[in-house]
Amino acid sequence: MRLQQVFTSYRPTKPPPGPGTFPHGVHPPERKDFSLDAPIEVVPPPKTLKLPLLQHVGQPCTPLVKPKQQVAFGDMIARGEAFISASLHAPLNGVIGKTAMTTLPNGRHVETIVLNSEGEQITGQALWDDIFGGEWPKKQYQAIEPQMVSDAIHAAGIVGLGGAAFPTHVKILPSEKKPIHTLIVNGCECEPYLTTDYRMMVEIPDAIVSGALLAARAVGASRTFIGVESNKLEAVEALRLAAAGAGIQIAVLKTKYPQGSEKHLIKGILNREVPLGGLPADVGVTMTNVATVAAVARAVVRRKPLTHRVISVTGGGIVKPKNLLVPIGISMADIIEYCGGLKKTAARIVAGGPMMGFAVSSLDRPITKGTSGITVLSHEEIKKETETVCVRCGRCVDACPMNLVPTKLAMASRLKDLNLARQYSIMACFECGSCAYVCPAALPLVQLIRSGKAMVAREGKK
Repeated sequence: MRLQQVFTSYRPTKPPPGPGTFPHGVHPPERKDFSLDAPIEVVPPPKTLKLPLLQHVGQPCTPLVKPKQQVAFGDMIARGEAFISASLHAPLNGVIGKTAMTTLPNGRHVETIVLNSEGEQITGQALWDDIFGGEWPKKQYQAIEPQMVSDAIHAAGIVGLGGAAFPTHVKILPSEKKPIHTLIVNGCECEPYLTTDYRMMVEIPDAIVSGALLAARAVGASRTFIGVESNKLEAVEALRLAAAGAGIQIAVLKTKYPQGSEKHLIKGILNREVPLGGLPADVGVTMTNVATVAAVARAVVRRKPLTHRVISVTGGGIVKPKNLLVPIGISMADIIEYCGGLKKTAARIVAGGPMMGFAVSSLDRPITKGTSGITVLSHEEIKKETETVCVRCGRCVDACPMNLVPTKLAMASRLKDLNLARQYSIMACFECGSCAYVCPAALPLVQLIRSGKAMVAREGKK
């Protein structure tokens, strides 16, 4: 079916019924000033890319190429054959190398396609125009079949670009059992330091609005909100201008961590409580990210796959903090070199932000679809405290946005008492790090809970 655009007149929407925030949470220093005002730059294509076959939630994709095979920019090189999987596409023109193993930022070892650059490449302004430039429709898409949108997203290999990396075509599938009335697009970016989503909202709001309309059509949502924290007013204004007449409401929320969590964003905008262990669909909501819907717009309107993403390179330990459009599979080493290298004061490199990211021990790590940034912390920025014992102060309980008891979960994990861990709902923890941030005993709460969740998951597979 040919893409059709049907304009419907703008109908003002009522203010969001939610309180604009959620109970608990923390207020870590934002530290976004390093890269906040740095416009997105296009990184030149590197000599080699390493493309993991598993860089999303679900099953690995299946290779479609062999060593020495020529591929062109945008070609599918691995297919997501499982229901929860995502295909992989070539971010440049080149030749396939020998299949290798690589380590993801989270420490997992996975099979990887190596792609060596060869021939003329699309780069600079031409690449920007191909991915984000030009006109983006701001009209309703009532003539487009929802399945067409889902199929285009599936073919493009799009996953959640906010960090969760869940295959998007699965997330937007309509369900008769759980009909969706509201689409919420997450533009909060509450993680300290990172400015990826902020720069996209400021620089390409039209693509975000277009993608939001398409995603809403796919899930059958009658209303759409884009949630943005109050510390990003330039982004709020850009989105409001882009969304004028489109029937999308920009919801401004209080700045608090982790406001970008899907359950807490739903609470802030709609005042709806997602059940413990439940999903947004249980309250009629689908959630996605601003970068994700921009990729959706490109996939549906231009029939182009996900090959690049925007990341922030930030922190006190990097010479030139930047926001960059990079090919999937580029190494952290290449990116840091492009940003002028590390300062002598650099002490820790984190894939993502300091609250939920993973510290890496090697720069030979590829950027995946779920990598939102690289945070290079200096010695001054690292809070060094000696671990003591729990003093039962209750601060972690006060901070936990999921109303859990983090110390109980951590101790159950340390003692490998999985029954106790399940009793205290360990799988409901999404590892936001609020508990560890406020802990006066400097306990590694998140690491302990993460290991406990892994043990519970392994036991469930037996």
